[in-house]
Parts: sequence; C-alpha cells; structure tokens
Amino acid sequence: MTVEGKSVGTIGPGLMVLLCAERGDTEQEADALLAKLLAYRVFADDAGKMNRSVTDVAGGLLLVPQFTLAADTRSGTRPSFTPAAAPEEGRRLFDHFVRQAQSRHATVETGQFGADMQVTLTNNGPVTFWLQVPPKNFK
Repeated sequence: MTVEGKSVGTIGPGLMVLLCAERGDTEQEADALLAKLLAYRVFADDAGKMNRSVTDVAGGLLLVPQFTLAADTRSGTRPSFTPAAAPEEGRRLFDHFVRQAQSRHATVETGQFGADMQVTLTNNGPVTFWLQVPPKNFK
C-alpha cells in the first residue's frame, strides 16, 4: 500500500482488513471485532479445510481505514455516507483498533487514515469475508 508514492504498509501472507467505524460504534465493538478477527478460521489446515486463524499461521494484519464500507446504497445512484462515524470518531476508533491489534498480534501494518491510498491485494481464492459486530444499541 502506498500514499504519495511511499510504502506505508506491507505484509506477506495474512489478512488485509478494510476497517470501517459506523455511528454508534465504541471501543467495545472494536475490541469484539478484533477478538473475532484474530480467532476467525480462514486459513487451510493440512487437510485443506479452513481451520486455522491468522494467529495460528502467524500471518500479518494489514489494517486499512475504509469509511466507504458504510455507504447506504439503497436508493438513488449516489451513495450516502450517513451511516459512517464522523471522521474524528472514525479516526479515534481506527487508532484504538490498531493499538489493540499491535498489543495482541506480532505483525500489524496500517494504511493512513484520510489519505488517498493505493492498495494492492493478491486475494488467494479469492476469499473475502465481511465481519461485523453490531453496536449494543443496534436494533
């Protein structure tokens, strides 16, 4: 991943995580999401079944802030980003998630919040999952 032509985050095998904070999210949801992410079994075992986590395989984490995941696309032809957390709150929660990940996992790289990032991904499979932890006040 690069910003203004400079590399800001690179990992080998592991998970690239597009991370989005929505309105109502707190550290509690961020911590629950991180726990789920670190334990999520998406890497193949010796039999080829998805039975290993990123922790089990000592894979890297590339955490990329991505507010556009909160886009409301239900009507019209232009997305609304109303569901996304305000930029200051999104940055605060992203930074919290990064700090917690760094304290619990060996290899953590990040994108740059608010920057125009050029992200390159080699998606094995391809395999892509959407993990979500709804806020407590979610209805």
